[in-house]
Amino acid sequence: MGKFSGDETSNGRRMFLSGTTSTLFTMGAVGLSIPYVRSWNPSTRARAAGSPIKVDLSKISEGSLHVEEWRGKPIYVVKRTKTMLESLEKVADKLRDPESEDEQQPLYAKNKNRSRIPAVLVVEGICTHLGCTPKYRVGQDDGDFSGFFCPCHGSRFDLAGRVYKGVPAPTNLKVPPHYFADAGTLVIGNEEWETS
Repeated sequence: MGKFSGDETSNGRRMFLSGTTSTLFTMGAVGLSIPYVRSWNPSTRARAAGSPIKVDLSKISEGSLHVEEWRGKPIYVVKRTKTMLESLEKVADKLRDPESEDEQQPLYAKNKNRSRIPAVLVVEGICTHLGCTPKYRVGQDDGDFSGFFCPCHGSRFDLAGRVYKGVPAPTNLKVPPHYFADAGTLVIGNEEWETS
């Protein structure tokens, strides 16, 4: 009595095989679709080539330089002090392009500070002479040079990235597209709608 009839055994096997086949088919379909879905996302290389980056300004102390990388270029972010901003007026007569007439920045950065917000400077850390990386220098109270100095050929830029007269670099440091998502977040690589 406790035995199954032949029909019940066949039905049980049929259901088992149908269920197993359906499960394997579903797993295979999911496995095949993963690379396809991943292909919709930009590659790491594509993201590095141009995706915007975010900078937490709260982690940068006043007067210091913070370096990020965007599109393979060093991006200098300086949180300028009141004294640094005041120094911009004092050096204007020593600069090649004090009014930023050359197209080295977006329109919103075409001002004496070369920035959207006076206290925050954002420039590409690449000398416009031969592409070297200028060093950040902040002068002492004795009047030492403050700004960016390229040790390769002696080019100098002020604390707004404006080039001095009589140096090899022909133009000011470039200002990349950027905006402020909020008071503490800088976004580099996109201009968005912000016009501050």
